[in-house]
Amino acid sequence: MNFDTDIFDIGAAELLGFGEPTHLEPAFAWTRNELFAELTGRGFRSIALESDRVAALVVDDYVRHGVGTLDEAMRAGFSHGFGEPEANRQLVAWMRQYNEDRATGERVAFHGFDGSMETMNAPSPRRYLEYARDYLGLDYDVAGPAGADERWHRTEAVMDPAESPGATREADVLRVLADDMLTELYARAPELVTKTSQAQWLRAETQLTAGLGMLRYHRQAAQLAGQEARWTRMCATRDALMARNLLDIRRIEAGRGATLVFAHNLHLQRNTSRMRLGDMDLEWSSAGAVVGSLLGPRYSVVIGSLGRDDTIGMPEPDAGTYEGFLQRRAATRGFVAPSEISAATTRTDHTPAHGYFPLDPETVNRADAILHIHDGAVHRGGAPEFR
Repeated sequence: MNFDTDIFDIGAAELLGFGEPTHLEPAFAWTRNELFAELTGRGFRSIALESDRVAALVVDDYVRHGVGTLDEAMRAGFSHGFGEPEANRQLVAWMRQYNEDRATGERVAFHGFDGSMETMNAPSPRRYLEYARDYLGLDYDVAGPAGADERWHRTEAVMDPAESPGATREADVLRVLADDMLTELYARAPELVTKTSQAQWLRAETQLTAGLGMLRYHRQAAQLAGQEARWTRMCATRDALMARNLLDIRRIEAGRGATLVFAHNLHLQRNTSRMRLGDMDLEWSSAGAVVGSLLGPRYSVVIGSLGRDDTIGMPEPDAGTYEGFLQRRAATRGFVAPSEISAATTRTDHTPAHGYFPLDPETVNRADAILHIHDGAVHRGGAPEFR
């Protein structure tokens, strides 16, 4: 499929966000695969998914250098269970095939831009800090203050601030060690890059910033504030870490080409993100809002919208909603400019089980384009073509 992207200035974007309104609708990931294949013909050279940045190094090693196998990349290279969807497997296989006969500088790269935290748990920073320590050749004791990994990873450490190790003296020691190592990493960059390689230096930086990110996230989990305020800060911290990862990815990819970013709309939209969690109403700035404020026109975002899909129980939308309007505009799927979308109501026929976040006026108006899929069940499978 040739995507009509003339409705917005795709050429100005260094980061092009493409969001999905729910993680449960596979049609957006399959559409993403086709879109990325087309964008590689327009100079895009990387893709970043809402998955653990450190784990994604395994996938990048496979797609760019043929290290390991496809099965290993899918098993070890994703967080949040995102190694399981067939669309993601197809993407990784396609990228490996695309890179087979291309020069190193022309190969497409795979990135994650999230941490490995889930809603109910987050890992220990130990392994990330130990990787950086070993690269630097230091004798810092990380395991001692970190303690058992389960101490950090258990659900209680996120759900109950009193159970979190994030504000303990040991956590403070780890934060100082991590900060010292980051300074050391930069101070010795000429020596380390010569001794190893720039790629190995960047890998150590990625591991170290991931460890610092985990410490910052656990610090927020330990705050003795009201639950709504605490969870709001945790959401904001996660997206701030995502934004920092996206900016780091662009620093790495600068000069090679633009990057397609794929994640939930809540992480990519320019406007305030809102979520109902239990009896709490959370509001925070997404990674897209942060990056957009810093990059200006170098960040563009396409918001995903779904009409219907019987396979996940999404009915035909009411005609007066934004999705209902788009159902009449897009017979299959396609881009629509926000300026062409009439004022409408917000969809209410979804349930929490759908994980669906409907279009609203602010989300529509702050987007560069809406990509509406009329019927998700129609768009499944198929390898994209090389361009």
